[in-house]
Formats: sequence, C-alpha cells, structure tokens
Amino acid sequence: MAYHVDALRVLIVPGLHGSGAGHWQSWLQGRLRGAVRVEQDDWDHAEPDAWAARIGETIARHGGSWVAVAHSFGCIALARHAVLTGAPGVAAALLVAPAEPARFGCAALLPQTALPFRSQLVASRNDPWMSFDSARSWARCWGSELFDLGEAGHINCDSGFGPWPRGARLLQRQLQAVERRRRLQRAGALELRHAV
Repeated sequence: MAYHVDALRVLIVPGLHGSGAGHWQSWLQGRLRGAVRVEQDDWDHAEPDAWAARIGETIARHGGSWVAVAHSFGCIALARHAVLTGAPGVAAALLVAPAEPARFGCAALLPQTALPFRSQLVASRNDPWMSFDSARSWARCWGSELFDLGEAGHINCDSGFGPWPRGARLLQRQLQAVERRRRLQRAGALELRHAV
C-alpha cells in the first residue's frame, strides 16, 4: 500500500528479544493502519550502531514522517540513530521504559543534549532495567516530557502489559501534537505566500 510522502505513521522499535505477540507493542501495531516495525538481524545481541542503522534503513525504505514508539533497548537504538543521522523523518517519539545505557557500556554514544524531535519518556518506579532517578536524568538531558507510570516493572509482558490502552492514549497525544504543529507551519507558510 502506498502512502503520501507527508503521511504521519507509527514506527515500532522493540527492545532486546523483540516484542512477541503478547507484548503491548504488537498489540498497538495491530491497531494502527500503516504502522511499521523495525526488524533487527539479531534480537539477542544489543548493538547500538547496528540497531540504529536498521532504524534508518527502515525509515528510508518506507519514506514519510514518523512517530516512533520505542521500548527498552529500542530507546537506546533510537537515541543513537539521532546522534548518527539527526533522525530525519522522525517527528516525535514515545520512549517507554528505556534500558540503562551504562549496563550496555554505551552511555557516551547517546545524545547529551535535547533530541532533535519531540519526545515523552515513560518511566516506572520499579523498573529493573533503569532506576527512576536515571530515567528522570535522561528525560531532562534529552528534553523529553517525563511520564511517571508508578510501579509498573519494565512495562512489558512480564509486568502485565499486553494490551495497553493508556499507552495508546499517550501515543495519540504525540500524533495530535505533531499534526497541530504541522497545521500551524502550513498556515504560516500560506500567510507568508499571500504576504509576498
């Protein structure tokens, strides 16, 4: 199916071991027309550069504008993609339960300033993969809005997150914010043309 070059779509960026059929990312993808999943060659070995490159390849293959929905190491891969390329095509991101970069020895490879796109970081207070304090620190560094989900584990199947309506609502907010910004930009461009 062909999509208009300006169409806003959702990019699913799973973490280690991918997101199985019962994972909220798979549930979300099944509900969204035109959503695309980033597929890695090796889901069991977290390689920031290789995973970031695959994000870029996926976006280049499909074209268009994207709101990324990343989980765990997928958040690291997306942040690394932003360092390497500036993340063209990514308009916004929902970063859910990022994995702690220090555990993978890759903190220095990630942005140390604001991400080049709008973002919200969803954190849990008892996530075994990243402390809430670290999540708050990365959100501040990346210019991400922090969303405190309370004690929600790693926000995955093991912590009870298959269907996740609240996640779908958070994504909808990102999509609406991007569309609002686009409408304002188009209106501004139209006014500028009429003024010339």
